[in-house]
This record gives sequence, structure tokens and C-alpha cells, in this order.
Amino acid sequence: MEWYSGKLLEHGDELLASAKGVFQGTGAKLSGKVAGIHWHYNTRSHAAELTAGYYNTRNHDEYLPIAKMFNKHGVVLNFTCMEMRDGEQPEHANCSPEGLVKQVQSATRQDGTELAGENALERYDSSAFGQVVATNRSDSGNGLTAFTYLRMNKRLFEGQNWQQLVEFVKKMKEGGGDGRMRQLSEEDLYVGFVRRSKKVEEGVKFPLHIEDGGSVRVIGMKKAVIVSDWRMI
Repeated sequence: MEWYSGKLLEHGDELLASAKGVFQGTGAKLSGKVAGIHWHYNTRSHAAELTAGYYNTRNHDEYLPIAKMFNKHGVVLNFTCMEMRDGEQPEHANCSPEGLVKQVQSATRQDGTELAGENALERYDSSAFGQVVATNRSDSGNGLTAFTYLRMNKRLFEGQNWQQLVEFVKKMKEGGGDGRMRQLSEEDLYVGFVRRSKKVEEGVKFPLHIEDGGSVRVIGMKKAVIVSDWRMI
């Protein structure tokens, strides 16, 4: 397993070094995705992780050397399954997405590596959003540098889904607050319109970054560049 995981780390180190060489001096902030393999996490063998090359067992923390590698190149470690709870998983699979996220948080905190996150599933409910907020609020002070909202589609605008997203963005901007998501009514928010815009706008204060791939990146109320064809008014 040391050889298998070592080769994975070598490949990652070379890849990050190459990316750093290309983008150095451009002002671009680089991040790299690390898989969230939470299946069989609660077993002694951690079989799913080991099969994928992640030598993570009770006596060997694989995510610490991964975090060190990212920090070495000044790259943000982007991790998934931030919205998932242990109680939502099938019992026979011995999953623990919460335990896995905490381990990755601990590894990045120890080495001073920036941590970003994203959701794994299509979720619009307060439970999923609340789990992300709780992770961002981390009592250890090791919150998220950024969060990418994936799986966005037209269902985002159905029922209470849009209101839940707006409340989620507010909570993330505030740093998490008490970590709880309040229930919203239709009167709580005026949605407005979505208008097509082909030009790139710079220096606009905007809470969301809507990516071409259907993702929303929470960046806070800072100056941003809107690179999508869509903007909210």
C-alpha cells in the first residue's frame, strides 16, 4: 500500500508543480479535487479507500501527506460530500462522510492548508445546507475558503428550493452563525429576474459565482468577475 499510495502522491506532486508553473504570476488561485471515498470508512480495512490508492487506516493517516503536498504548492484542497450526514447512508455500507470530512479538516488544519468544499449530491433541503454551514463554522477555526454548489438545474427554482439557497448563502457569508437553517416562506424573498448578458463585468459586488458547468461558488460580498452568460438582477 505504501508503494501504491506513494505513486499517487508522486503523480499529484508533479501535476500540481506543472500547474503552478503555468499559472504562476497570473493571480489565479489554484485548487485541486480530492475524492471523498466514505464507503466502508467505519470498517477496520477502509477497503474502498485502499482500493483507490488512499492508504488510510486506523494507524495511517493518508490525508496528512496529501494536505502537505497541496500546501507545498500553495494550492487549495477541494473536498466533496460536505452536505452528507452519516445517518442518511445505508447501514450495510458502513459509510461515514462526516468522519471523513472531519479527518480531512484535521489534516489541513495541522499543515495550514486551505480547504474548500462542494456537495456530492443534488440537494436543496435545509438539512444538507445546514451540514455545510456547520462545517464552515468549524470550532477549530478551520472553515472553508470557498464552496462550490454542484448539480444545479431548473429544480433549484421550484418550491422552497431557491429560498433555501439564499438563506444558505447568507449563513455562509456570516461565517455560519449557530449553524442552523431557518425554515422560509414564499414571502421571505423576492427572486427578481434572470437576464442574459454576454459581456464580462468586472469589479461588481456579488454573492454568487455562476459557472458554465452549472455550479454556484459562494465567494461572499467581494469584488468578483462574472464569467457566465447569466446574471441575476
